[in-house]
Amino acid sequence: MTEKENNVKHFLDLIKKSRKGKFKIYIGMSAGVGKTFRMLQEAHTLMRNGIDVKIGYIETHNRKETHDLLDGLPIIPRRKLFYKGKELEELDLQAVISLRPEIVIIDELAHTNIEGSKNDKRWQDVMEILDAGINVISAVNIQHIESLNEEIKQITGVEVKERIPDSVLQQADEVVNIDLTADELITRLKEGKIYAAEKVPTALNNFFTSGNILQLRELALKEVASQVVRKVETEVTSRSVTALKANKFMACISSNAQTSKNVIRKTARLASYYNSPWVLLYVQTPNESTDKIALDKQRHLINNFKLATELGGEIIRVESPHVSRTIMEVAEQRQITTICIGKPHMSLFKVILATNIFNQLLKKLSVSEIDLVILS
Repeated sequence: MTEKENNVKHFLDLIKKSRKGKFKIYIGMSAGVGKTFRMLQEAHTLMRNGIDVKIGYIETHNRKETHDLLDGLPIIPRRKLFYKGKELEELDLQAVISLRPEIVIIDELAHTNIEGSKNDKRWQDVMEILDAGINVISAVNIQHIESLNEEIKQITGVEVKERIPDSVLQQADEVVNIDLTADELITRLKEGKIYAAEKVPTALNNFFTSGNILQLRELALKEVASQVVRKVETEVTSRSVTALKANKFMACISSNAQTSKNVIRKTARLASYYNSPWVLLYVQTPNESTDKIALDKQRHLINNFKLATELGGEIIRVESPHVSRTIMEVAEQRQITTICIGKPHMSLFKVILATNIFNQLLKKLSVSEIDLVILS
């Protein structure tokens, strides 16, 4: 692409960005902290100030104080469709785009749409609405963020199925944390303000323990803090900002499904924290060629490539019998500052240790000032 073409593309990108809707996300440590309540309060304030705001989708979970706030707010009717013999309701994407309100409120950003919908996920609907120039206010819980999936599972013992890519949060113009202390949240639960009375004892003994809430609260506070840091780096020019943006991470994975998934998520978290780009490197050895690798490993690899793409990584796939040498070559070509690999039980690490190139790799890393991070 010529310099002239680059200048034109840059100008068109600026125009497109200016036309895109603004995006605000309320984030919380769990259900019941008051995200939906706050969005509806904001909708009333906006209306009083003459702003054309509409409710695209709100889930009150039959909480009276939240449901009462719907009074007087214009609601866009939901799209009704039948699925497995039941009538269900979804956000009406086309209606929102056709009506073109100044601001639309859309709850439960991580929701999975009913089969047959235009998009698989609600966050994808929101991206289309933003691209149409409509401003969106939405909400999500910390446990639905993709790169935190393993940490959430360790804290709560539950693997959350509905998740949003970190890139969705990164596109937000504003991220606001709705914070409560553990005691305040547990009190709300006991008062029946989160779940029906019969569900409270189970919730108190499982998800809503004081220890769980404290750890989830910490994650939510850290996430919003990192979003603020990213905004400062993006909007404030300084030498320190330039230095931070020089970081570039590379996740190295093997065909080991679970370990690779952890490396991908943790590398994405690091890159997100430093507001830096990252790449995923998979060195395909002769033993893992298409005609030799097991089908289940092939499937896991494809899923891991997809996960990395969703988290903003660039996929690099190289066929080579020399794993360590290839890692170093790619790192130097791509000007990587930090290489991330799994801990020693990972098959990739065994491959490295089994070669004489490992010492050379360490020597080159020290000379080139590339950091090596071994992730648990």
